[in-house]
Amino acid sequence: MAEQDNPSGKPSLMQIVGSVFAAAFGVQSDANRRRDFAQGTSATPYIVAGLIFTVLFIMAIVAVVKTVVG
Repeated sequence: MAEQDNPSGKPSLMQIVGSVFAAAFGVQSDANRRRDFAQGTSATPYIVAGLIFTVLFIMAIVAVVKTVVG
């Protein structure tokens, strides 16, 4: 499924989330990386999404460990 380009030049929320997930797992494609940085957009949405993902990931790991140990 090909993602459609946003005519305003800003990445969509789904593009940001997809880029954060792919980057977190180390599978970001070169085409998506170029798309993310070619338009000169601010890094703020990617940083915020990355922090949210990190907090949720840590909470999920803690929940799994508590379930297994408890």
